[in-house]
Amino acid sequence: MIFDMDGVLVDSEAVWDDVRKRFAEEHGGRWHEQAQRDMMGMSSVEWSRYVHDRLGVDMDPEEISTTVANSVADSYRETLPLLPGAVEAVKELAREWRLGLASSSNRHVIDLVLELADVAGDFQVTVSSEEVGAGKPAPDVYLEAARRLEADPEACVAIEDSTNGIRSAHAAGMAVVAVPNADFPPEEAAVQLAALTLGSLTDLKPEAIRALRCLSD
Repeated sequence: MIFDMDGVLVDSEAVWDDVRKRFAEEHGGRWHEQAQRDMMGMSSVEWSRYVHDRLGVDMDPEEISTTVANSVADSYRETLPLLPGAVEAVKELAREWRLGLASSSNRHVIDLVLELADVAGDFQVTVSSEEVGAGKPAPDVYLEAARRLEADPEACVAIEDSTNGIRSAHAAGMAVVAVPNADFPPEEAAVQLAALTLGSLTDLKPEAIRALRCLSD
């Protein structure tokens, strides 16, 4: 079992959107409304280059990534926007399967979220897309999570919310459970790639996973 984080465990897309928009505007960038969707699923390396190249922020991409991610982390320390059923779903599924996490967030943001949510110990492996070759929709981050779990990707189930995330997990050969993000809903063509679509994580039960395929522990 491999979870995405942003939009699945935490209602974070609006946080990233607000922080990056404010950052771009404060540093001479040209924000546009498509920017958030463009960056969904990108690794920190990719979206910081986007902010530099496409939004016109004249700052080193690595510094852009660090500054924005630190602001997001500060926001989480004040209030972590956990989605309904997130912690319960992780705890319940961890009793039956080994769990991985494949996220586009920066490494220190991933670690902070799992610590604040008190679920860090429920994940055997966590992977940031900044640690692999390409961000979502490329399959790299999911393939690396499966490798670290010592699992066949085709025996894994991925929990995703976004167009690029669903495409990434599907390209890795995994069965995808889509839990569409209400504020940034995935494209219908991506949803159709999912083996199962749920309204929220409160509906993510072990029996639903068993109905998809048999998983090794």
